Amino acid sequence: MTTASDSSTFDLPAPVRVLAIGAHPDDIEFGCGATLAKWAAEGAQVELCVLTDGSKGTWDPTSDLAALVATRQAEQRAAAARLGAAAVHFLGRVDGELVADRDTTEALCRVIRAARPDVLLGHDPWKQYRLHPDHRAGGRLVIDALVAARDPHFFPDAGVPHRPEHLLLFEAQVVDHVERVTDAQVQAKIDALMAHHSQWLSTHGIAEGTAEEPEQRERFATKLRDEIAAAGGEPFKRIDDL
Repeated sequence: MTTASDSSTFDLPAPVRVLAIGAHPDDIEFGCGATLAKWAAEGAQVELCVLTDGSKGTWDPTSDLAALVATRQAEQRAAAARLGAAAVHFLGRVDGELVADRDTTEALCRVIRAARPDVLLGHDPWKQYRLHPDHRAGGRLVIDALVAARDPHFFPDAGVPHRPEHLLLFEAQVVDHVERVTDAQVQAKIDALMAHHSQWLSTHGIAEGTAEEPEQRERFATKLRDEIAAAGGEPFKRIDDL
């Protein structure tokens, strides 16, 4: 995790409405879960939008993918509840095949205009050496849909135009803003990630039902706590000129 610079800002004023956008179920929790827990506890209306269906989130070649999609949606809703989020939107694009095309930009523009966030959060589209194509496309979609959402001449049937006050990009190439969080808020992030049970082995490194499970669970939680401690909170690229 990239750490803050000496010129970084800290702690936006508590927002009224927040929308966080992630490529897959669990991306939002990794990127900004503790921050969302903080703002939800302060009374913000927190909503999440997941762009893909999570259908490639398994190493099992015989997996029932329709069942996996349903499981991952249920896990995402459970995770959102642990953060205090009020709603989850699913765009349902195919995992691994996300494209920043016109139809998806319009769909995400519609979500932004409906949620009307003061703060919008998403993947940094300018992050170097990012392997996963959905994270690259997801970051671009956040930017493209934000520009569309603010302008009445983009997608005029997709709701009333809206311009957020702040954009925070997680997985940031350049960090210049940090949201400081408490131990309880970090624990909420960990609890939310643990709700993604289908990802325990492939993403979290936890082999359920084995003798190593307790140690692996603690290692996963400790890694998250250490990253947040090293950064002084959850780190972002902040853009205010929207």
